[in-house]
Amino acid sequence: MDNQFSHFDSRGNAVMVDVTEKEVTERTAVAKGSIIVNKEVLDLIKSGEVTKGDVLGVARVAGIMAIKRTGDLIPMCHPLMLTGSSIDFTIEEAQSKITVTAVAKLYGKTGVEMEALTGATVALLTIYDMCKAVDKNMEITEVYLAKKTGGKSGNYRNPKEK
Repeated sequence: MDNQFSHFDSRGNAVMVDVTEKEVTERTAVAKGSIIVNKEVLDLIKSGEVTKGDVLGVARVAGIMAIKRTGDLIPMCHPLMLTGSSIDFTIEEAQSKITVTAVAKLYGKTGVEMEALTGATVALLTIYDMCKAVDKNMEITEVYLAKKTGGKSGNYRNPKEK
């Protein structure tokens, strides 16, 4: 059986990929995602007047914590010794949208795409949680891997990225 999915063995059982023989390289992943909110929520976030506190500050910490804990959340992800991570936000007022950019870095044998994607998603969920009393119609959208570097498969840039 040709196994194109590396998280399954020849019998179809789920397994963690063995990275023992892989080369150690510097690896980076960047993930992005957005949340569309109403104007009232956007104004409250920008002015720091959301009753639950500093929305983007809390979402930043939540996203970084998620990057660090991805191996505990996604069953077949390796626990990793990260060398860096960050969460940043861009507010697009015309679209009433907040975009998160999550970065995960390490020097190791496996990539950090799942860590960046998890960090972006948890940051967005945190924004939703902190603002849901004002707007339950918020929409989390466009979560994707923007780029990655390092490893056997080399560099990747999503066509969405300029």
